[in-house]
Amino acid sequence: MKKIKGALALMLAAALILSGCGANSGKGALKDIVIAEPVHLIAYLPLYVAIDKGYFKEEGLNVKLITATGGAHVTSVVSGDAWGVIGGPDSIQIANKGSKDPITAVVNVVNRANVYLMANKKLKLKGNSDKDLAAFLKGKSIAAGRYGGSPDLLTRWLLLKVGLNPNKDVKLDEPADATAVVSLVAQGKDDIANGAEPQINDGIKKGAWGEPFYGFPSLGDYAYSVISTKESTIKKDPQTVQKVVNAVLKGLKVVNDNKKEAYKILKKEFPTASDASLKASMDRAYKDQLWSKDGYISPAAVAKPLDVVKKTGIYTQGYQYSKLVDMSFVKKAQKK
Repeated sequence: MKKIKGALALMLAAALILSGCGANSGKGALKDIVIAEPVHLIAYLPLYVAIDKGYFKEEGLNVKLITATGGAHVTSVVSGDAWGVIGGPDSIQIANKGSKDPITAVVNVVNRANVYLMANKKLKLKGNSDKDLAAFLKGKSIAAGRYGGSPDLLTRWLLLKVGLNPNKDVKLDEPADATAVVSLVAQGKDDIANGAEPQINDGIKKGAWGEPFYGFPSLGDYAYSVISTKESTIKKDPQTVQKVVNAVLKGLKVVNDNKKEAYKILKKEFPTASDASLKASMDRAYKDQLWSKDGYISPAAVAKPLDVVKKTGIYTQGYQYSKLVDMSFVKKAQKK
């Protein structure tokens, strides 16, 4: 934990030093804020677009991202190292347990369970029923991602759904680094992986696996990644929260309505990825209706990830939508 905090402190210091160079002298200094992400994902494109297109700066903010793996994206907000976080409401609720200053979700970004299961090319799934899936998954070694993280929880949930015991019927490999799942399957250490883009096409390119055999976006509306900040921040500085929401909504609009412009920014964020991989990733995202259309986090979309953590036994103490989610800023932005 000390190493994680030290790394976060270094990333935060670097972010703040860099942010000083971005102040708009013509309109006064921009307010610096840091948003933490668990991994650099194509799914977070609306946030990247809002930064690249200057939507935050139009609101008077200078936003810097830090990538904090191993669950540190949420704890960085708890510790005050980051203003906000992009992640699941389930992770937020778990972190809020016993907190006097809970983290609250203020705008939706990814409204689908943005992960998929891929298998070693030697393995072939026959049929799509729960019985077929159970037979296919039983006895396999699965790179499911960090214990307690969304990919891991969804993997456990699916195993339970098809009648398997996650602790007995399969071997779950749970690396803290989400990008590790590619090498684990490529090297033959695991048979199956749970991952998202760009890991999916990276694995296809490296011959680790073929196209996903199961997609969790099939669960429908699912608040997978939302922007959240502390309750105290909302109370003390609602103006900044509103500005963040305004900028993210603009980013969502570009991604949903202007695919060509969104792709240009995607290329900047993932410069080493091939055009073919990025285009395939974008096609998958649009096909699965990945991104929220309006930033709204519905009660039903929150219920699904919280049901997953409940059924997997990770968190069983319940939640209150009204305390976990604050849609007043989205509604105010929409009125304009």
